[in-house]
Amino acid sequence: MREQAFIQMLDASARMQWNVAMILEAKAVEAEKVRNWAINHLSEHAFTSHTELLKESLGIHDQLVDVIDGLTKLENGLAHNLKVVLSREAEGGFGGGFEDQFGMGDFEDGSSSPGTDRKG
Repeated sequence: MREQAFIQMLDASARMQWNVAMILEAKAVEAEKVRNWAINHLSEHAFTSHTELLKESLGIHDQLVDVIDGLTKLENGLAHNLKVVLSREAEGGFGGGFEDQFGMGDFEDGSSSPGTDRKG
């Protein structure tokens, strides 16, 4: 029963990651549009003073920082949940076999997960 709950957590995490990827894709498209608009409209001639131009540029920058900050907090929460699940498995909380179910067992080079290849 507990193993099923952890598997559901991993499934939910994977779905959330997919949604985050879709959000990032949409934000990339939006950022490109903003960039094009800024290049064409944010010039010295469009504002009465350099201060106004700077204020508009900083407003756009602040919005992008807020989006990145929100996504970072979301990713940190997801990473925490994954650490909980994986640390329970490492402690034997599932009764063993969790890594084998997902193809995460030991590899030829001694690493314990894909992407950690230490060979030359």
